[in-house]
Amino acid sequence: MQNGSLIKANRRNGQEVWEFRWRDRTSGKAVYRRIVLGSAQQFPTEIEARAAVAGIVLEINVNDPRVPRRALTISQLAEHYRHRELSPDNTWKSYSTKKGYENYLKRWIVPKWGEFALCKIKPIEVELWLRQLPLARSSCAKIKNIMSVLFNHARRYELFDDNPIHLVRQSAKRRRIPHILLVDEIRQLLSAVGPLPRILIFMDATTPAFVRASCRPPMEGPGLRRRANERGAIRRPWSHQ
Repeated sequence: MQNGSLIKANRRNGQEVWEFRWRDRTSGKAVYRRIVLGSAQQFPTEIEARAAVAGIVLEINVNDPRVPRRALTISQLAEHYRHRELSPDNTWKSYSTKKGYENYLKRWIVPKWGEFALCKIKPIEVELWLRQLPLARSSCAKIKNIMSVLFNHARRYELFDDNPIHLVRQSAKRRRIPHILLVDEIRQLLSAVGPLPRILIFMDATTPAFVRASCRPPMEGPGLRRRANERGAIRRPWSHQ
Protein backbone atom coordinates (compact mmCIF):
# COMPACT_ATOMS: atom_id res chain seq x y z
CA MET A 1 0.00 0.00 0.00
CA GLN A 2 1.33 3.42 -0.93
CA ASN A 3 -0.03 6.94 -0.73
CA GLY A 4 2.71 8.59 -2.77
CA SER A 5 4.31 11.86 -1.83
CA LEU A 6 3.38 15.47 -2.51
CA ILE A 7 6.02 18.13 -2.82
CA LYS A 8 6.22 21.72 -3.98
CA ALA A 9 8.69 22.43 -6.76
CA ASN A 10 9.76 25.52 -8.64
CA ARG A 11 9.63 25.50 -12.44
CA ARG A 12 12.12 27.28 -14.67
CA ASN A 13 9.64 30.11 -15.19
CA GLY A 14 9.52 30.67 -11.44
CA GLN A 15 6.08 29.16 -10.95
CA GLU A 16 5.55 27.05 -7.84
CA VAL A 17 3.73 23.78 -8.54
CA TRP A 18 2.62 20.62 -6.75
CA GLU A 19 4.22 17.35 -7.83
CA PHE A 20 2.94 13.88 -6.99
CA ARG A 21 5.48 11.02 -6.89
CA TRP A 22 4.97 7.28 -6.46
CA ARG A 23 6.47 3.88 -7.30
CA ASP A 24 4.95 2.02 -10.24
CA ARG A 25 5.34 -1.77 -9.90
CA THR A 26 3.15 -2.86 -12.83
CA SER A 27 6.22 -4.03 -14.79
CA GLY A 28 7.48 -6.20 -11.91
CA LYS A 29 10.09 -3.76 -10.68
CA ALA A 30 9.80 -0.36 -9.03
CA VAL A 31 9.76 2.58 -11.45
CA TYR A 32 9.52 6.04 -9.99
CA ARG A 33 6.77 8.16 -11.55
CA ARG A 34 6.05 11.87 -11.24
CA ILE A 35 3.26 14.12 -12.46
CA VAL A 36 2.57 17.83 -12.03
CA LEU A 37 -0.83 18.37 -10.43
CA GLY A 38 -1.10 22.11 -10.87
CA SER A 39 0.12 25.40 -9.52
CA ALA A 40 0.20 26.42 -5.87
CA GLN A 41 -2.47 28.99 -6.74
CA GLN A 42 -4.76 26.28 -8.06
CA PHE A 43 -4.22 24.16 -4.92
CA PRO A 44 -3.31 26.56 -2.08
CA THR A 45 -3.01 23.83 0.58
CA GLU A 46 -1.65 20.29 0.70
CA ILE A 47 -5.11 19.02 1.69
CA GLU A 48 -6.57 20.33 -1.59
CA ALA A 49 -3.68 18.87 -3.58
CA ARG A 50 -4.08 15.51 -1.81
CA ALA A 51 -7.79 15.48 -2.65
CA ALA A 52 -6.95 16.03 -6.30
CA VAL A 53 -4.82 12.86 -6.47
CA ALA A 54 -7.37 10.62 -4.74
CA GLY A 55 -8.16 8.90 -8.03
CA ILE A 56 -4.50 8.24 -8.79
CA VAL A 57 -3.94 6.82 -5.28
CA LEU A 58 -6.83 4.42 -5.82
CA GLU A 59 -5.43 3.43 -9.20
CA ILE A 60 -1.92 2.60 -7.98
CA ASN A 61 -3.40 0.52 -5.12
CA VAL A 62 -6.19 -1.11 -7.12
CA ASN A 63 -4.76 -4.63 -6.66
CA ASP A 64 -3.86 -4.18 -3.00
CA PRO A 65 -6.53 -5.87 -0.79
CA ARG A 66 -5.38 -3.85 2.22
CA VAL A 67 -6.64 -0.61 0.68
CA PRO A 68 -10.28 0.18 1.54
CA ARG A 69 -12.49 1.30 -1.33
CA ARG A 70 -13.19 4.99 -0.92
CA ALA A 71 -16.05 6.93 -2.48
CA LEU A 72 -14.50 8.91 -5.33
CA THR A 73 -16.13 12.25 -6.18
CA ILE A 74 -16.78 13.70 -9.62
CA SER A 75 -14.19 16.40 -8.95
CA GLN A 76 -11.52 13.82 -8.09
CA LEU A 77 -12.44 11.72 -11.11
CA ALA A 78 -12.23 14.81 -13.33
CA GLU A 79 -8.70 15.50 -12.03
CA HIS A 80 -7.72 11.90 -12.76
CA TYR A 81 -9.18 12.21 -16.27
CA ARG A 82 -7.32 15.47 -16.86
CA HIS A 83 -3.97 13.95 -15.96
CA ARG A 84 -4.54 10.78 -18.01
CA GLU A 85 -6.43 12.05 -21.06
CA LEU A 86 -6.10 15.84 -21.34
CA SER A 87 -2.40 16.25 -20.62
CA PRO A 88 -0.14 17.67 -23.37
CA ASP A 89 1.65 14.29 -23.57
CA ASN A 90 -1.54 12.53 -24.65
CA THR A 91 -1.75 12.53 -28.46
CA TRP A 92 -4.98 10.55 -28.73
CA LYS A 93 -7.05 13.74 -28.64
CA SER A 94 -6.48 16.93 -30.59
CA TYR A 95 -5.72 20.24 -28.90
CA SER A 96 -9.18 21.61 -29.71
CA THR A 97 -10.87 18.50 -28.28
CA LYS A 98 -8.90 18.79 -25.05
CA LYS A 99 -9.80 22.48 -24.70
CA GLY A 100 -13.46 21.72 -25.37
CA TYR A 101 -13.57 18.95 -22.77
CA GLU A 102 -11.77 21.13 -20.23
CA ASN A 103 -14.24 23.98 -20.81
CA TYR A 104 -17.28 21.75 -20.20
CA LEU A 105 -15.68 20.21 -17.13
CA LYS A 106 -14.64 23.51 -15.59
CA ARG A 107 -17.75 25.52 -16.45
CA TRP A 108 -20.61 23.07 -16.07
CA ILE A 109 -19.89 19.58 -14.77
CA VAL A 110 -17.51 20.09 -11.83
CA PRO A 111 -19.28 23.20 -10.39
CA LYS A 112 -22.57 21.29 -10.26
CA TRP A 113 -21.52 17.70 -9.48
CA GLY A 114 -17.94 18.03 -8.19
CA GLU A 115 -18.73 17.24 -4.55
CA PHE A 116 -20.99 14.28 -5.38
CA ALA A 117 -19.63 10.76 -4.89
CA LEU A 118 -19.87 8.64 -8.04
CA CYS A 119 -22.38 6.33 -6.36
CA LYS A 120 -24.64 9.32 -5.62
CA ILE A 121 -25.10 10.39 -9.24
CA LYS A 122 -28.66 9.57 -10.29
CA PRO A 123 -29.74 9.51 -13.97
CA ILE A 124 -33.02 11.35 -13.40
CA GLU A 125 -31.28 14.16 -11.50
CA VAL A 126 -28.75 14.64 -14.30
CA GLU A 127 -31.55 14.54 -16.87
CA LEU A 128 -33.58 17.23 -15.10
CA TRP A 129 -30.47 19.38 -14.65
CA LEU A 130 -29.67 19.22 -18.38
CA ARG A 131 -33.19 20.33 -19.25
CA GLN A 132 -32.81 23.43 -17.06
CA LEU A 133 -29.53 24.60 -18.58
CA PRO A 134 -29.73 27.73 -20.79
CA LEU A 135 -27.93 25.93 -23.61
CA ALA A 136 -28.74 24.47 -27.00
CA ARG A 137 -29.71 20.81 -27.08
CA SER A 138 -26.48 19.94 -28.85
CA SER A 139 -24.46 21.52 -26.02
CA CYS A 140 -26.51 19.65 -23.39
CA ALA A 141 -25.91 16.43 -25.31
CA LYS A 142 -22.18 17.21 -25.30
CA ILE A 143 -22.22 17.67 -21.52
CA LYS A 144 -24.03 14.35 -21.12
CA ASN A 145 -21.49 12.61 -23.37
CA ILE A 146 -18.52 14.01 -21.42
CA MET A 147 -20.07 12.86 -18.14
CA SER A 148 -20.48 9.41 -19.68
CA VAL A 149 -16.83 9.53 -20.78
CA LEU A 150 -15.84 10.27 -17.16
CA PHE A 151 -17.68 7.22 -15.85
CA ASN A 152 -16.26 4.99 -18.60
CA HIS A 153 -12.83 6.31 -17.66
CA ALA A 154 -13.47 5.30 -14.04
CA ARG A 155 -14.54 1.82 -15.16
CA ARG A 156 -11.46 1.45 -17.36
CA TYR A 157 -9.17 2.19 -14.41
CA GLU A 158 -11.30 0.05 -12.05
CA LEU A 159 -12.22 3.07 -9.93
CA PHE A 160 -15.97 2.47 -10.34
CA ASP A 161 -18.09 -0.27 -11.88
CA ASP A 162 -21.14 1.51 -13.29
CA ASN A 163 -22.14 4.27 -15.70
CA PRO A 164 -25.50 5.81 -14.71
CA ILE A 165 -25.27 8.37 -17.53
CA HIS A 166 -26.24 5.64 -20.02
CA LEU A 167 -29.80 6.00 -18.69
CA VAL A 168 -29.93 9.79 -19.15
CA ARG A 169 -32.14 10.94 -22.03
CA GLN A 170 -30.93 14.02 -23.91
CA SER A 171 -31.67 14.82 -27.52
CA ALA A 172 -29.24 16.71 -29.73
CA LYS A 173 -31.88 17.72 -32.31
CA ARG A 174 -32.59 21.38 -33.00
CA ARG A 175 -35.50 23.09 -31.29
CA ARG A 176 -36.39 24.83 -34.57
CA ILE A 177 -35.45 24.51 -38.23
CA PRO A 178 -33.04 27.31 -39.28
CA HIS A 179 -34.32 29.77 -41.89
CA ILE A 180 -32.21 29.73 -45.07
CA LEU A 181 -32.03 33.11 -46.80
CA LEU A 182 -32.86 33.59 -50.46
CA VAL A 183 -30.36 35.16 -52.85
CA ASP A 184 -32.18 38.52 -52.76
CA GLU A 185 -32.14 38.46 -48.96
CA ILE A 186 -28.40 37.84 -48.98
CA ARG A 187 -27.92 40.83 -51.33
CA GLN A 188 -29.90 43.05 -48.97
CA LEU A 189 -27.86 41.81 -46.02
CA LEU A 190 -24.57 42.50 -47.82
CA SER A 191 -25.62 46.05 -48.65
CA ALA A 192 -26.44 46.77 -45.00
CA VAL A 193 -23.18 45.68 -43.34
CA GLY A 194 -19.59 46.84 -43.26
CA PRO A 195 -16.52 45.32 -44.95
CA LEU A 196 -15.61 42.79 -42.24
CA PRO A 197 -19.13 41.32 -41.81
CA ARG A 198 -19.41 41.21 -45.62
CA ILE A 199 -16.29 39.01 -45.78
CA LEU A 200 -17.68 36.68 -43.11
CA ILE A 201 -21.00 36.41 -44.97
CA PHE A 202 -19.22 35.52 -48.22
CA MET A 203 -17.19 32.85 -46.39
CA ASP A 204 -20.34 31.42 -44.81
CA ALA A 205 -22.29 31.47 -48.09
CA THR A 206 -19.62 29.55 -49.97
CA THR A 207 -19.07 26.86 -47.33
CA PRO A 208 -19.71 23.50 -49.06
CA ALA A 209 -21.87 22.12 -46.24
CA PHE A 210 -24.23 25.11 -46.35
CA VAL A 211 -24.32 25.09 -50.17
CA ARG A 212 -25.30 21.41 -50.18
CA ALA A 213 -28.01 22.09 -47.59
CA SER A 214 -29.42 24.99 -49.58
CA CYS A 215 -29.42 23.11 -52.89
CA ARG A 216 -30.94 19.87 -51.58
CA PRO A 217 -34.35 19.39 -53.28
CA PRO A 218 -37.28 19.42 -50.82
CA MET A 219 -39.45 16.38 -50.19
CA GLU A 220 -42.75 18.13 -51.04
CA GLY A 221 -42.38 17.58 -54.78
CA PRO A 222 -40.22 18.15 -57.87
CA GLY A 223 -41.98 21.45 -58.64
CA LEU A 224 -40.11 23.16 -55.83
CA ARG A 225 -36.63 22.11 -57.01
CA ARG A 226 -36.01 25.44 -58.78
CA ARG A 227 -36.85 27.43 -55.63
CA ALA A 228 -34.53 25.24 -53.56
CA ASN A 229 -31.67 25.84 -56.02
CA GLU A 230 -32.27 29.61 -55.85
CA ARG A 231 -31.82 29.63 -52.07
CA GLY A 232 -28.66 31.01 -50.50
CA ALA A 233 -26.73 29.40 -47.71
CA ILE A 234 -26.89 31.95 -44.92
CA ARG A 235 -28.94 31.11 -41.85
CA ARG A 236 -30.40 33.83 -39.69
CA PRO A 237 -28.19 33.94 -36.58
CA TRP A 238 -31.10 34.55 -34.22
CA SER A 239 -32.79 31.30 -35.34
CA HIS A 240 -29.70 29.12 -35.00
CA GLN A 241 -30.22 26.40 -32.38
